[in-house]
Amino acid sequence: MSRLQKNRNHVVRKALVSGAVASVASTIALSLLGKAELGKSAAPVNGPSQWIWGRHAPYQDRFSLRYTIVGYAIHHAASVFWAIWYEKLRQRLAPAKNVPAVLAPAVAAAAAAYAVDFHFTPQRLTPGFENRLSQRALVMVYGSFALGLAATVLVDRYCKPRRTARRISKTKKNRALYATR
Repeated sequence: MSRLQKNRNHVVRKALVSGAVASVASTIALSLLGKAELGKSAAPVNGPSQWIWGRHAPYQDRFSLRYTIVGYAIHHAASVFWAIWYEKLRQRLAPAKNVPAVLAPAVAAAAAAYAVDFHFTPQRLTPGFENRLSQRALVMVYGSFALGLAATVLVDRYCKPRRTARRISKTKKNRALYATR
C-alpha cells in the first residue's frame, strides 16, 4: 500500500470518529433547541430528510422512522464528510499546543459547513432545520458541531498524559518489585 493511500485511510478513520462525535453533539443540540423553540425535539432532526422526502419533511414534528431516522442518517453522513475536511486541515497544521489551537480548525470546518449549507447549496439540499430554528439556534448547532469535531483531539490530548503517567507509574512499581526479589 502506498504512503498516500495509508495517509488517506488514516484521515478517513479519524474522520469517522470525529464526524460521529460531531454528529451526535449537533443532533443533541438540534433536539434540545427544537424542544426549547418549538416544543418538539424531533422537528429539527427531521429537516435533512427533505433530501429524500421533499420540502414538507422539515415541517414534520414527530419522531418517525421515515423522517427522523432518515434525517439523522443524512446529517451523520454530512458530518463525516465535513470531518474529512477537518482532519485534512488538522493534518496540514502544526500540532496544536493549546485549546484555542485545537478549536481553530474545528471552527473553520464548521464555518465552512455553515457557508456551504446556506449560501452555496440548492434549497432542497440544505439541512432543512433552518426552516424551524432561529438564527441564534443555528449558531449554537454549528458551534456544537465544531466542539464535537475537536472533542476527540481534546480527549486524546488531556487523557493520554494521564494514561502514560499511569503506565510509567506501574512500570516503576514493577521494577521496584522485581528489584527487591
